[in-house]
Amino acid sequence: MDEKLRTHSEYALMLFAFAVLVGGCDSLRLAPSLQQKQNAWLHNRTATVAAETARAENTSEKLQTLTRLGELQSRAFTVDYGLPDEFPPAETVEDILAQSSWQLAETATVQSADRPDPWQVADSMLELGIGICGLLGGVYGTRAVRFLRQTKTKSQALKEIITGNELFKKQNSSQAASFKQAHANQSAPTRQIVAEVKAT
Repeated sequence: MDEKLRTHSEYALMLFAFAVLVGGCDSLRLAPSLQQKQNAWLHNRTATVAAETARAENTSEKLQTLTRLGELQSRAFTVDYGLPDEFPPAETVEDILAQSSWQLAETATVQSADRPDPWQVADSMLELGIGICGLLGGVYGTRAVRFLRQTKTKSQALKEIITGNELFKKQNSSQAASFKQAHANQSAPTRQIVAEVKAT
């Protein structure tokens, strides 16, 4: 591999791993669960039946147009999540309005809020980078592996420090104000990292 290309690849990988560590995982999500896939499919069935019902009951043109649009829009959710391995009952309106459909919607909503742990994602990215750079070999590969291992060690140390600080504040609530004052001059990126660690 060309040395210049290898160097750019290494730097791009390091930059990506650092961005995930600092930027967090709000834009990342876990793979959809069976319940999320079932809910997306059931949503499409609900929208389809609602559109058919609006047409059959000869409702206003506005309501018929809204339900047709809702049906079309709901297809995107099914395409995005993928079809479930098992389909929930949804042949009739009674099937769709069953208590199990409501429970499925609540479960899917809770699961949809889950996000990957930013520390685990960053650790995985660093491990991937170490593996790729190790495969590339050479002087630059060795340097990149060394850099990524140091970054991984520093990341773990930072997480341990923040976790320890939070434990200290909980156990010594009378000193929490002084502790916060001592850290008042932290940079914006440091505050962001601390907030993300505290949230996990």
